[in-house]
Amino acid sequence: MRQLESTRREFLKKSSLLAGGFTFSIFGCSRKKKGNIKPNIIFIMADDLGYGDLGCYGQKLLKTPYIDQMAKEGLTFTQCYAGGTVCAPSRSVLMTGQHTGHTRVRGNFGRVGGVGEQQRVPLKPEDITVAEVLKTAGYATGITGKWGLGEPETSVIPNKQGFDEWFGYLNQRNAHTFYPAYLWQNEEKVILKGNQDGKKQQHAHPMFTDFTLEFIRRHHKESFFLYVPYTIPHEKYEIESLEPYTNESWGEYEKAFAAMVTLMDKDIGLIFALLKELNIDDNTIVFFCSDNGANIRWDGLFDRSGLLRERKGSVYEGGIRTPMIVRFPGKVPAGEVSDTVWYFADVMPTLAELAGAQPPSNIDGVSVVPTLLGRAQDLSDQFLYWEMPKKELIQAVRWSDWKAVRLGTDKPIELYNLREDIGEKNNIADKHPEIIAKIEEFLKNARTESENWPTI
Repeated sequence: MRQLESTRREFLKKSSLLAGGFTFSIFGCSRKKKGNIKPNIIFIMADDLGYGDLGCYGQKLLKTPYIDQMAKEGLTFTQCYAGGTVCAPSRSVLMTGQHTGHTRVRGNFGRVGGVGEQQRVPLKPEDITVAEVLKTAGYATGITGKWGLGEPETSVIPNKQGFDEWFGYLNQRNAHTFYPAYLWQNEEKVILKGNQDGKKQQHAHPMFTDFTLEFIRRHHKESFFLYVPYTIPHEKYEIESLEPYTNESWGEYEKAFAAMVTLMDKDIGLIFALLKELNIDDNTIVFFCSDNGANIRWDGLFDRSGLLRERKGSVYEGGIRTPMIVRFPGKVPAGEVSDTVWYFADVMPTLAELAGAQPPSNIDGVSVVPTLLGRAQDLSDQFLYWEMPKKELIQAVRWSDWKAVRLGTDKPIELYNLREDIGEKNNIADKHPEIIAKIEEFLKNARTESENWPTI
């Protein structure tokens, strides 16, 4: 542990020295000058939002005008993927740049070890996060919403993993209610008096938006990184108002879900309005995505997975493909759609390059900054990897147009051509032995063993 912690300190010190003398070099700035040159970075992530839940991705019933406008002003990706099929591992991939075969947290509950009755596996102090990397480049850092990567009694709460300011849920199960008894502000437990004794008077979501807006106001004269992992629209479907769906013929459950999505959309509109008000809109890159697929498909009503197979908890497309929109006025192409294939492991190196920082060497992702800026970038030979440590090790690989799924170490590999078969209906493994051989070769070294999720 001492050696790992020493290595971590050495990396952060070295990275600070490298980043200190340079600015946003990809846009032509070579030496640091006075003023805010490096771009502000806002990364907004919904919870359990489906690939088909937004108007800009084909949704007809749910109203998302502000996110749809973001798509008109930014770049919409059709083949972006979350880090995992469920909450905690997806967030671990996002924070560390390591896929689920390498990242610390590979499931919501540890098979061996973990903290408390729920056996939640936290990050360890030596795990370097995106926030720590951006801190080396001089960024103010904040997070609000759901952490899910360390319990209160662990040493890896957000404030100890690179975030200057933090407000929200540490434990993801506590985040299943929008009227919690308490939240965390930095290292202090904040009791919500309006939610004691069964009362429901303080909805958590507006508090996260308030934190977001206040953080931006406080830090708009310096470069900042703000991570906003909203808990909407995860169950429970609790909302103060069912508007604008009160008069729909749907059930109350469906109305509440729809109202939550539209509430989040409205608040994203508030964020963009504030960026314009503070005159930092042109120097702020905003990402919007979901942490995994839809928890409920609602086929025949919302069709939340669209044409994709299955939903949250699955390595098929409906469980891991996410909407991803990136907006950066004057730099990211406006109103365009990209079929570039990338995923959460790529976020660490991408944000590092945007900030002029140096990412760790042990990551699995690659920077997609050229793609974001509309430049040519060939990622066709990249392998994307996911695993789920259930009773058997479930694995998935994306390479070029090919998608491979193995539902157990002794199971045959399924193969799909996603360009021709987005719904993964036709397993064509027997027709392409050469592709199977290439993927099997990749899988030999795709992962390392985990002490918390040992393979059976």
